[in-house]
Amino acid sequence: MKWSLALAFTLSLSAAEPLTLTLWPDGPPGQAAPISKTTEEFIQKKAGKSTVTNITSPTITVYRPEKPNGTCVIVAPGGGYAFLSAVHEGSQVCEWLNTLGVTGVLLNYRTPTRDDAAPHARPVQDAQKTLEIVRQHSAEWNLNPKRVGVLGFSAGGNLLAYLACDQTGAQRPDFGVMIYGGGFLDPQDPSRFKEGFSVPSDAPPLFLVCAGDDGLNPIAATQLYLEYKKKKLSAEIHLFSAGGHGFGMRDNKQPINQWPQRCAEWMDSMGWLPTIKKLDAAIEREEQSLQVIHQTIQRMGCGNDAEEAANELLRIEGQLANSTSLETVAKANLDQRRVELLKILSALQKKLKSMPVTPEAMVTTINQTKARIAQLQDEREKLATALRKQAIK
Repeated sequence: MKWSLALAFTLSLSAAEPLTLTLWPDGPPGQAAPISKTTEEFIQKKAGKSTVTNITSPTITVYRPEKPNGTCVIVAPGGGYAFLSAVHEGSQVCEWLNTLGVTGVLLNYRTPTRDDAAPHARPVQDAQKTLEIVRQHSAEWNLNPKRVGVLGFSAGGNLLAYLACDQTGAQRPDFGVMIYGGGFLDPQDPSRFKEGFSVPSDAPPLFLVCAGDDGLNPIAATQLYLEYKKKKLSAEIHLFSAGGHGFGMRDNKQPINQWPQRCAEWMDSMGWLPTIKKLDAAIEREEQSLQVIHQTIQRMGCGNDAEEAANELLRIEGQLANSTSLETVAKANLDQRRVELLKILSALQKKLKSMPVTPEAMVTTINQTKARIAQLQDEREKLATALRKQAIK
């Protein structure tokens, strides 16, 4: 109920005005460890005017673009799990994301936690809650719940690493952007990950940026990238010769300041920056591909026989795979029809013997193309609806 009341108020605000929500209205789970003298000294030495600390009630601030494209990025600032650099690694990042049509969500996670046995644990918990809230309210915020990423700087990048690799399903982002993150390598052997840290075979796509003169962080980024490649996962890495640590959105007149442009290009190439024009072009390309496939089938004299026979065969084999629930007569009939279809496909395959393709492979391509067209059309309709809603406001 508290969330409904909060949303009823905040959603009436202008799209350009950020809205702030409390992550845990009834208080966050767990208890904070006492702040050590070492942490207090770290905060006094490192924290600046724009940093915030002693966050016991974490919040999110939603920055909504004028023309949302359905993508959302949760921004996790750095600060050594002692404080948050909430401007050049926070609000300014969300404002930049808005220029791309992306909804930015600034996560003010709990700090300090550096005295905890696992400093990332409570911040990761806050990020999980943020993912849950964003996806739960994706319709109200004109978002696609399957296009929610996390962008983390430094400690926020460490948070992202554990969020993307240690969690499962809905608890993970759909993609991640790690800017000078680290802290997941074995300090005794930087060529290995810490005990308990690993990359699963279904980890989300990752974009990594780091400067070569940033301690062990370029090694961490490289190790994570190589692990992604070993598992044939999608990742892109940019290592600049210099730039140090903590540059965020600041312009220090070095090549590394181009990271936002490189990141935007990556997001665009991955399909997370859609526009009506781009989606229309993509739909047209897929429809043309489908037309070419059908024309090829016609030229080979197969008509629709290959597609129909292979589709029926796939359906029957699926039923036979669950044959425990079938009666004996029904199973026998399916087996007989399966044999007939195999003969049909065998005959068709003889027609195709001079070509490096089988009817089954062609049908698979057709079905995959149709699925992509349906997905793109659905994406286009959602984006068009979001833009209409925004125009009405």
